[in-house]
Amino acid sequence: MAGEVVTVGNKTEENIVCYAPTMITTNGIWQGENPLDYSLPLFILQLTLVVVMTRILVFILKPFRQPRVIAEILGGVILGPSVLGRSKKFADTIFPLRSVMVLETMANIGLLYFLFLVGVEMDIAVIRRTGKKAIPIALAGMVVPFLIGVSFSFMLHKNSQDTKQGTFILFLGVALSVTAFPVLARILAELKLINTEIGRIAMSAALINDIFAWVLLAFAIAFSENHNMALASIWVILSSAAFVVFCVIIVRPLVGWMIRRTPEGESISEFSICLILTGVMICGFITDAIGTHSIFGAFIFGLVIPNGPLGVTLIERLEDFVSGLLLPLFFAISGLKTEINAIDGVGTWAILALVIVLACAGKIAGTVLVTLYYRMPFYEGVTLGLLMNAKGLIEMIVINVGKDQKVLDDKSFAIMVMVAVLMTACIIPIVTIIYKPARKFVPYKRRTVQSTKPDSEFRVLVCIHTPRNVPTIINLLEATYPTKKSPLGIYVLHLVELTGRSSAMLIVHNTRKSGRPALNRTQAQSDHIINAFENFEQHVGCVSVQPLTAISPYSTMHEDICTVAEDKRVALLIVPFHKQQTVDGGMEVTNPAFRTINQNVLANAPCSVGILVDRGLSGSTRLAANQVSHHVAVLFFGGPDDREALSYGLRMREHPGINLTVMRFLPGEAAIEATRSDSRKSSMNDPGVLTVVTDDDREKQLDEDYVSEFRARTANDDSAVYIERVVNHGEETVAAIRTIDNSHDLFIVGRGQGTISPLTAGLTDWSECPELGAIGDLLASSDSASAVSVLVVQQYVGMGPGDQLLTPDSPSRQLHEHFNFSHMNPRSQIRGQQPQFHTQP
Repeated sequence: MAGEVVTVGNKTEENIVCYAPTMITTNGIWQGENPLDYSLPLFILQLTLVVVMTRILVFILKPFRQPRVIAEILGGVILGPSVLGRSKKFADTIFPLRSVMVLETMANIGLLYFLFLVGVEMDIAVIRRTGKKAIPIALAGMVVPFLIGVSFSFMLHKNSQDTKQGTFILFLGVALSVTAFPVLARILAELKLINTEIGRIAMSAALINDIFAWVLLAFAIAFSENHNMALASIWVILSSAAFVVFCVIIVRPLVGWMIRRTPEGESISEFSICLILTGVMICGFITDAIGTHSIFGAFIFGLVIPNGPLGVTLIERLEDFVSGLLLPLFFAISGLKTEINAIDGVGTWAILALVIVLACAGKIAGTVLVTLYYRMPFYEGVTLGLLMNAKGLIEMIVINVGKDQKVLDDKSFAIMVMVAVLMTACIIPIVTIIYKPARKFVPYKRRTVQSTKPDSEFRVLVCIHTPRNVPTIINLLEATYPTKKSPLGIYVLHLVELTGRSSAMLIVHNTRKSGRPALNRTQAQSDHIINAFENFEQHVGCVSVQPLTAISPYSTMHEDICTVAEDKRVALLIVPFHKQQTVDGGMEVTNPAFRTINQNVLANAPCSVGILVDRGLSGSTRLAANQVSHHVAVLFFGGPDDREALSYGLRMREHPGINLTVMRFLPGEAAIEATRSDSRKSSMNDPGVLTVVTDDDREKQLDEDYVSEFRARTANDDSAVYIERVVNHGEETVAAIRTIDNSHDLFIVGRGQGTISPLTAGLTDWSECPELGAIGDLLASSDSASAVSVLVVQQYVGMGPGDQLLTPDSPSRQLHEHFNFSHMNPRSQIRGQQPQFHTQP
């Protein structure tokens, strides 16, 4: 209890204020008390309920590919007076009026820090590099819906409302014209458009739109003050501008000085982090005192923090807690304020439908006009317009501020919430139907290593999960021996899992200057990967590197990989194995999802695929080409996959520092007899056995032709060794492999899909990873005595239009092309030997 004496004129009044600390926390149910009568337990229950409801809705809406913001808004609506809150008992027990102040305060703190993080993540420099299309598209996508908002404001605004018509117009116009950047980023990733031209334009336009929206929101809040509007509004705008200038001129250099004081390689000090987090609240307090809104100050403060280690640290520490726990509270508050019952009568519902249709159409119309001016296809303009209709946090902030300032009544507020939900929810289904870009399917012949011409570019797509995958892949590519006549075109695809975090969406290499600090850990990884490959490109001649990023759920990531492989017309696609080597030499699973990706890639790839089991590969990209030394072994059993493996080995053999051993396994008498026995059994059951036998004979002939050419080509070459081993079963095969495993640092083997050989009999009984085939699985196994890297190759055998893979009718021409004079071993050239060709009929 506290007393306060107040003197007014000649009178003295004494006010007594009662404060009960026991109303915060309970003494417990055993004391006979109800925890929900106390503010802290009640708040904890409310927060838990909001988070659980949001997560359930996220799970339910996931198959419909809806962004998380939809689940968060709907969660609030369900908990509010529209659904569960219709029960008076539920509303009074869980969300009583006395708890609203605590709930709103916490929601606004969450909002404050979330908008601060949005500011930290936002790179204004991107706008300067967006190109000439993004700014007109952003402006057109704002102006037309704004004008529609103006026209509807006359229908929705009532004379009885205290607010002036001008302020109402401003709020409604801003709410209809904004585009939610984080929501749009998520939608683009879901639709696999984030790396496309239309995706880049949409992201840039949304970023510009967001900044314009913030300026308009500041004006809207300034003008929402009803008393002394003219003078007060001018002071609000001037002081807000002064605050922005202060942040840019004073705060930004101070933060920069603080970052520079941190030694390179060390983490930002706890004191600096605490200072920044306190600064968020101070800036929020200042702008709230000015009369704008606390979130405006937090956003500007985030915007002036330089990109770099400080930004990374802040995002990593805060984002999951703020966006996962506190932000849903803000949407819940919005839902608790939404009374769908207020939208009464057919006329009001008709106005709602009209607002949605016209606002959506306005964005589309404005965007289409600009895209037509730039001669983009009509359907792309419509798609872009639909994407720009993504609503989310900023619109919810606008209408919440509008309701708090009494600019919007219950009906207008409910209408605007429904507009936000419905406009955002319909984007993905409609875009999926409308946007079906014509696949630029130009048939190309070189989908395999074997059919790549020796005097043309050899294109490889390498997939990277983490920087740990990089060194061995770079050494493998270096050993592939790029030359002026056959340069190496490398496409590096960084695979990033699509999560709910908006920061993951901001990895777009094209929009970032080289050398700029990363925004988050994923982007830092991306930068490490790119830098490593750029370094490789500089130190090794005849190599071109193009970095790309795939942001997808793991379940559909293979679609992105296969699309890039087809678009870039690669001959070989290399993916890392899902296990990595441990310190003791064993193999442990890094992520089970990686295995699923590999299996899906093997099933759907439009080119040959290599799975790289990484146990390290000696050599360094810093060494000169003639200093690199590898001992490579190709295990040849026969079939298209083994021919592809041998073909890749042959290309590597051209490298002066590579020693190649080819071990061919031939069936012994017992194995031949076993094969005949199996054929007799199958001929009794299968009337089409003649075809099978014919195919088998054709494959054997192709194997013989290819091996004969290899032997003839390498007859006088000391760097190539050919060994034949006659084996009858799996045990003898394993014994033969073990005779050479310790003297090599890379094995190249065919996957051997679809072939059952007596030479590998028994090896598949204990198979851990069938996707590697019998021999690949044996070499990659943790039980394997050798610690050698393995490349398991699967040849692309699709016979699309224009494909000319090896056929029985034309082995000579194809083989002659492969062993072309231009691809001759440099050692043979040095010794002055003439190339020898030998072709069997």
